[in-house]
Amino acid sequence: MITLADYFMGRIEKYGKELTDEMRDDAERTVSLVNQLIASMQADGMHVNGVVSSGWRPTAVNSSTPGAAKKSNHLLCRACDLSDPEGVIDAWCLANTDKLEAIGLWLEHPESTPRWCHVQIVPPASGKRVFHP
Repeated sequence: MITLADYFMGRIEKYGKELTDEMRDDAERTVSLVNQLIASMQADGMHVNGVVSSGWRPTAVNSSTPGAAKKSNHLLCRACDLSDPEGVIDAWCLANTDKLEAIGLWLEHPESTPRWCHVQIVPPASGKRVFHP
C-alpha cells in the first residue's frame, strides 16, 4: 500500500505553497483508489508492493520531467505512476478493466508507459477506461 507521504515524494517542504485544499483532497482520493487497486491485485494472488515512481508533480518538477504532458494530471494530484518494470500491474489492469471501472481509475495504455503503470482518478478526453495520451 502507498501513503500520502509516498505520493508527495518529499516535495511538500519545497513546493507546498502550490498545493490547494482541492489538490490535497484529490491526493487523498488518488492514494485511496490506488490502494484499492493494489488490494484488488493482492486479492487475486499477486504480490504488489506499490512503489510510487511519480506522484504529485509541482510545476517545476513536471516541466523538467521528460515526456510529461504540460497539463498532466500529476500537477493536480489526480494521477499516480507505480513502478512496473516487468509490466505485471499493467497486464493485470488490461485484463481487469471492469475492476478498474469499479474502483474509479483510468489507465494510460502500457504502450505509452514502459516500466511504470499510470492510473488517474479522472477520465481522459476520450472517456476510454484505457487510453492513449
